[in-house]
Amino acid sequence: MSLWLTGESAWFGLPGRAKEFTLPEATPLKDLLDVVLAGGSVTVCTQCAARRGIGVDDLIDGVRIAGASTFVEEALGEGVQALVY
Repeated sequence: MSLWLTGESAWFGLPGRAKEFTLPEATPLKDLLDVVLAGGSVTVCTQCAARRGIGVDDLIDGVRIAGASTFVEEALGEGVQALVY
């Protein structure tokens, strides 16, 4: 399982930011991020991070910054069942 944070969602890779986001009738974003981190990976897009001044040291433990080549590698990997963008 892999979750990529792009555009303005890149902010959710920083501590405390997901907790600030609420959506009525939805599972809290913080809980969803915890589930993904426990069983997969969370990645902030390289360009999205750079445009917002987000660095590796700013991120939640376990969240990484990576670019297009890593995304393509994951999307084309063996056993990939779905790609939702």
